[in-house]
Amino acid sequence: MRLMRELMHRQTVLNIMFAAVLLCTGKATAQAQELQQIGHLIDDALIFSDKYITPATDAAVYQSVSGWITSPKKTKLWEATIALHVNAFLTPQSDRTFTIHNSDLSFFQLEEGTSATVPTAVGNKHQVYLHGQLGESDVRLETPQGINMKTVAYPYLQGSLGLPLGTELVIKYSPQVNLKKSNYQVYGFGLKHNISQYFDTITQKKFHLAALVAYSKEDISVNFLNVETDYGTLGINRINGLVDTWQGQLSGSKEFGRWEAMGSFIVTRSEFKYRVSGDTGTIEDIIPLQYILNTRLKEIYKTRVNYIGEAAIKYNIGNFNVQTVLAFGKFINSNVSLQYTIH
Repeated sequence: MRLMRELMHRQTVLNIMFAAVLLCTGKATAQAQELQQIGHLIDDALIFSDKYITPATDAAVYQSVSGWITSPKKTKLWEATIALHVNAFLTPQSDRTFTIHNSDLSFFQLEEGTSATVPTAVGNKHQVYLHGQLGESDVRLETPQGINMKTVAYPYLQGSLGLPLGTELVIKYSPQVNLKKSNYQVYGFGLKHNISQYFDTITQKKFHLAALVAYSKEDISVNFLNVETDYGTLGINRINGLVDTWQGQLSGSKEFGRWEAMGSFIVTRSEFKYRVSGDTGTIEDIIPLQYILNTRLKEIYKTRVNYIGEAAIKYNIGNFNVQTVLAFGKFINSNVSLQYTIH
């Protein structure tokens, strides 16, 4: 009996491995037509995933890098600042839609026409129908909607602490924020170092210079493809974009009484990764589809480098500061914060 159980276990493992190979390579024999068709479905899901969620991950970079330096001034030792920030990101029209063509797809086809314009994750609610054939059954789905928000606003907390040698530790954190059909979260840390402390003539004229190195992690999850078949649900109804961003920033400011004007230049390097999340589908009783799809999603991982400008104005009221920041480049992101300093 023990030998029989081991043989059955080995056969199950071989079946899973065979299915995985079929799905990952897109190859199948005539006896595995359905597996081949699911492989084509996954190919289409990869194409759609890339075009659908990439604009949201691109936008996340601008949202995460804004407002790290509230002032390039030298921070006093152990001086702490707590701030409530609100980001407002403007989604450009060009990133709200993309076009799909029947010729791009190997499993699905449009029910009407040979091409259609559909929303990205930051687009509107417009949907079109796609259909395909899995075995003897029809598969029909609606393309996913976007968040349908021209301006995406969300709050987060930021704190800083003055360290020795004119260095400052900065920490940023946002709880998971629900944005209609998506969720967003960011957190990270950075180190700012004051440069103008080495040049007395600069500080005497109320000019300040500082450099920052920071790391942030963003997680964007959006509703995706809800596919039901005679073989069960596929479990790809939610997709996450995971963004790891390193940034270098150089900032300069000038004080005018209670006012401080600041300009910054930012360089970022971001790693984009994607994964299907949420509940697995009932098809998992046959093959580990979510695992296979997440393995295939590695094919669309990418790296982005961005050059971003930033302008800011701050007004001091005792221990409080009110600041507005505008980051600009490919996108535009605005940031408003209320800061409280503990001397």
